[in-house]
Amino acid sequence: MATLSVAAILLGGIPTLLGGLRSLAALRLDIQFLMTIAVVGAFVIGEFPEAAVVVVLFAVAERIEERTVTRAQNAIRSLMTLSPPTATVADAGGQWVERPAAEVRAGSTMLVRPGERFALDGVVVDGESAVNQAAITGESLPVEKRPGDKVFAGTMNGQGALRVTTTGGADQTTLARIVRSVQEAQAQRAPVQRFIDSFARIYTPVVVAIATLIALLPWLAFGQPFEPWLYRALVLLVIACPCALVVSTPVAIASGLTAAARAGIVVKGGVYLERGETLACIALDKTGTLTAGTPTLTDVIPQNGREPGEVLRLAASIEASSEHPVAKALVSAYKGDLQKVTGFAALTGRGVAGIVDEVEYWVGNHRLVESTGVCSPAIEQQLQALEQQGKTCLVLMSRDSVLAIFAVADHVRETSPAAVAALKGMGIHPVVLSGDNQRTTSAVALQVGIDDARGELLPDDKLQAVVTLKATHGAVGMVGDGVNDAPALARADVSFAMGAAGSDTALETAGVALMADDLRGLAVFLRISRATRQILRQNISVSLTTKGVFFALALLGHATLWAAVVADMGASLVVVGNSLRLLRTARSGGAHALMGAKT
Repeated sequence: MATLSVAAILLGGIPTLLGGLRSLAALRLDIQFLMTIAVVGAFVIGEFPEAAVVVVLFAVAERIEERTVTRAQNAIRSLMTLSPPTATVADAGGQWVERPAAEVRAGSTMLVRPGERFALDGVVVDGESAVNQAAITGESLPVEKRPGDKVFAGTMNGQGALRVTTTGGADQTTLARIVRSVQEAQAQRAPVQRFIDSFARIYTPVVVAIATLIALLPWLAFGQPFEPWLYRALVLLVIACPCALVVSTPVAIASGLTAAARAGIVVKGGVYLERGETLACIALDKTGTLTAGTPTLTDVIPQNGREPGEVLRLAASIEASSEHPVAKALVSAYKGDLQKVTGFAALTGRGVAGIVDEVEYWVGNHRLVESTGVCSPAIEQQLQALEQQGKTCLVLMSRDSVLAIFAVADHVRETSPAAVAALKGMGIHPVVLSGDNQRTTSAVALQVGIDDARGELLPDDKLQAVVTLKATHGAVGMVGDGVNDAPALARADVSFAMGAAGSDTALETAGVALMADDLRGLAVFLRISRATRQILRQNISVSLTTKGVFFALALLGHATLWAAVVADMGASLVVVGNSLRLLRTARSGGAHALMGAKT
């Protein structure tokens, strides 16, 4: 056993022991020095396994902190890869040339072809296209862009070529500001100094000074025998060995992390478990968080006596050749055989056209139906009613009439209302922060039971909203799934990412990942967090109380080295056993807690 213990210490404890010696040399009696005392003291009294356990657990805690730095670096790298390194711009002779994005200045004319990402922010001067800008604004559906509309670096162009006048250099884009925001917010979120480390600054010098006085003062000042007082000093140092205190925190944290993992919640460090208990408000992104993030067909409204199946088949057949997400939602909703379409044409920014059975049809947006001259007051009223519900409309038309109206929307997750109800039941104030328009945001918030809904927010706006919420409510959590959420995630006290649907940046930036994409996991995490903090308080209390009692006994000469060893080991066993109770939280706080979150 002694050989195995020594091997464990050599493998995991040498950096700690060397750190303790350096701390002693610098007269900085910190946690490293405490650990050195613990290990040396345990070796002196022959408790080799105890020394090995303390060293290994402390090494695990240190690795958790190191991974926090790695996570921040990965998040920044993931953000930077969204923007292409080169841009196609017009030279002095009007020819299109490839240039590094960093060399392009404001006022340049940039060409963005279909399927390309924008290298710089700008304003469209020619062309029409649908742009997927979810990475910046979080909008669930592509946004139609026409001359005069803004575009953002890192977003994806659709089917139409666009000419854009750049509004700034590569370091002035919205994406660059997101990168800087993440860096600044994460710097402010550096892990707080652990309680034990702070306590050690006072505890260790005081204990060493008291032990030294006990050993020397009676002998030097009063002529007492040296050996009995040296023995008392050694007993005091053994009692002061911070094994139980040091073990109490990592074991409790490890148990809490395991309990969360069993519930499908990945927590990236003990600091998030500790902070979770303090949350008073949780801000939630809309798209991909409260909603599924995938547009689906919600309404089929035939006109002029047409059958729903007939108009859906006709529209799906024409849209089958389109790559637009709204078109894909319509096609996916039709499960039968499609009709043959000839003469297919994409009407950039408006819709598509095609010929079926020698009849020409159009399927397009509100703007297309108005431009064809077949829109009536009745059709206009139906379109406005659907759009007020936050839905995107498609209209099937022939040359002289409207045949059907289709509505597409990103549907609310089935579990979102139950998750919100569970948060409210725990005293948490929920808020929706979304890049979508205010009308859509409010409609979704109403469905899930949230009163505070804030839409049309860019990443900087979300970050500022989190700052404001912290000022009014206290500790704030943030749940998101996209790059546009990264600054707000980084600024929040505890950040959550949707595990399966979330972007790599959100997952790297967030401290907690809900791998099942189930928001009810928020309540589970909060229960585990609160239980972990309670266990931590109990463990620290047990450790310090035990130390206090035996300090008094040692000073009175009623404690022996063996009693001190038994007390120290006993306190360690108590805090370990107490910490392991958290594993039961996984069973009661996992699947059962998710079920309970419905009520």
